[in-house]
Amino acid sequence: MTSAADILAQLEALGSAANRAGMARFGIHTERAYGVSVTALRQLARPHRNDHALALALWQTGMHEARILASIVDDPARVTARQMDAWVKEFDSWDLCDQCCINLFCRTPFAHDKAQAWSRSAREFTRRAGFALMAALAVHDKDAADAAFLAYLPLIAEAASDERNFVKKAVNWALRQIGKRNARLYKAANAMAAKLAARDNQTARWVGKDALREFALPEWHAKFGKA
Repeated sequence: MTSAADILAQLEALGSAANRAGMARFGIHTERAYGVSVTALRQLARPHRNDHALALALWQTGMHEARILASIVDDPARVTARQMDAWVKEFDSWDLCDQCCINLFCRTPFAHDKAQAWSRSAREFTRRAGFALMAALAVHDKDAADAAFLAYLPLIAEAASDERNFVKKAVNWALRQIGKRNARLYKAANAMAAKLAARDNQTARWVGKDALREFALPEWHAKFGKA
């Protein structure tokens, strides 16, 4: 059986100083990073899918890529709400936050509740996780009703004036992904984006205008704009 120590040895062999420097340029903390690409992490994860015990052990190492790998190999059916809250409190980089939301959290039965709760957090990466989770759910939760995503729009409006870079980008991301889910949500997200674009607050205006630009792209307007 592969242990967390075995995985760390493989990560160390795959890492590079050049990759760490590249991560740092994108605002990722590299003090506990090896410099391994996500592509390589996904390849490394293949033999270990749905290994909950290994995921927990990898997370406990505190190493950046090991934690991303934990989000890839964990079993969503065995993830608890307590685990999600414990992990989100330790997010210290946008990529770790987003990878956990996309790879794992959005596939748990607690995802929608956590998206709402975290979106009101005062902590930067916890609040980002709330909106990153909304964006991931808009893509991956095919069975969710429109009402779940319409309920996110007031939360987006509430957070749109948050000037912190990692929050405002996630708020914008959530709005754009909700609007690209179907015609009804496209219309609702467009209306919200227009309201934000008209606000006095500079950050909210950016969130709204950027979303409006994407919604106006020919592929999205042709797909949903005339429905």
